[in-house]
Amino acid sequence: MAWLTVAFVLVGVISGAFSSGPVEGLGPIRNPLGIDSFPNVYGAVLDIMAAVLLVAAAASVFVRLRHAIGVESQQIKWFAYAAAATVIGLFLAYVIPTMIDTPLWFERAGYAVLIAVIPSIPISIGIAILRYRLYDIDIIINRTLVYGSLTVTLVALYFGGIVLLQSVFVVFTGERSTLAVVASTLLIAALFNPMRRRIQSFIDRRFYRSKYDARKTLEAFSAKLRDETDLEALNDDLVGVVRETMQPTHVSL
Repeated sequence: MAWLTVAFVLVGVISGAFSSGPVEGLGPIRNPLGIDSFPNVYGAVLDIMAAVLLVAAAASVFVRLRHAIGVESQQIKWFAYAAAATVIGLFLAYVIPTMIDTPLWFERAGYAVLIAVIPSIPISIGIAILRYRLYDIDIIINRTLVYGSLTVTLVALYFGGIVLLQSVFVVFTGERSTLAVVASTLLIAALFNPMRRRIQSFIDRRFYRSKYDARKTLEAFSAKLRDETDLEALNDDLVGVVRETMQPTHVSL
C-alpha cells in the first residue's frame, strides 16, 4: 500500500503538471506546461485512487490497533484519534456544505474546527514517538465520547423542547412566546449532570468494560473491608481482588 500511494502521488503530480486546459482556480488561464497529446487522466486518478487509498489507509490504522498491545496500542490510539478528528473537520468544512445549504456561521465554524484539528496529527505523532503522557489518550477518548454524546443529546433536546413548547403556546395563546426558550434552557441545565453520569456509566460499560469491572470489584472490596475481622478471610479476599482486577501471572501475600 505504501508503494501504491507513492505511485499514485507521482502519477497525479505528473499528469496534473502536464495536462492541458485551464488551471483550476485561475479562470481562463491555461496551463503553460500543458501538452495537448498528454493523456488527461489526472481527474480519474484523483477521484478513484484517492478514495480507495484513503479508506485503505484509515482501515490499516484500525486493523493495527486491534492487534496492538501495550505501548504500541497507545501510540496508535493517539494517531487514530487525531486522524478521526481531522476527518470530522473535513466533513464539517467541505462535505456537509456541499451536500446541504448551510448558513454562513456553520461554514465558518467548520473551517475553524478543521484549522484547529489539523495540527493534532503531527502533535499526536510526536507524543507517540516521545511517549510523553502516552496513556492520557484513554482519558481524552473517554471524555470525547462522553461530552460529545452529551452535547448532541442536549442540543437535540433543547431545540426539540423549543419547537414543542412553541407549538403549545401557539395552540393556547395564538402566538409564540420567549418562555419556550427559557423553559428549554432550564430543562437542559437540570438534565446536564444526571445525563452526564448516565452517559459516563454507559461509555464505561460499553468501551471500558475491564476498567469498569475492576472499579466495581474494588468498590465491593472496600465495602467488605470495613466489616471484615477475619484476617484469613481478608487475605483470601485481597488475593482474589488482585487476581480479578490486575490479572497477574502469580500473586501471593
